[in-house]
Amino acid sequence: MLIADDDPLILRLLQITLGQAGHDVSTATDGREALEMITEALPDLVVLDGMMPELDGLEVLRLLKADPATAALPVVLMTARSEEDDVTTGRNLGAAEYLVKPFPPADLLAIVDRLSG
Repeated sequence: MLIADDDPLILRLLQITLGQAGHDVSTATDGREALEMITEALPDLVVLDGMMPELDGLEVLRLLKADPATAALPVVLMTARSEEDDVTTGRNLGAAEYLVKPFPPADLLAIVDRLSG
């Protein structure tokens, strides 16, 4: 799985939480790096921060869903954007789940377990 977030503390917390639960976790610090990593080695799941430098999570999601090689890849968006329009946009773009920050890491773990299992 790949987690992309520009906050190193969030990345580390999620990497530890999911790693301790048995998930193999790679990390990226922006959308462009995430796309490069996905192209190099297709993960089984991608978790994207909605607001990142270079490319934000919504743009990465758009690009992934437009490419036949990655269109079926499950993507979880996690963002502080909590308005109904934001959630609708994320879902319409193809996000499997939409988590509003802050959230308990256990919530993401439950989603990851469901989507990757």
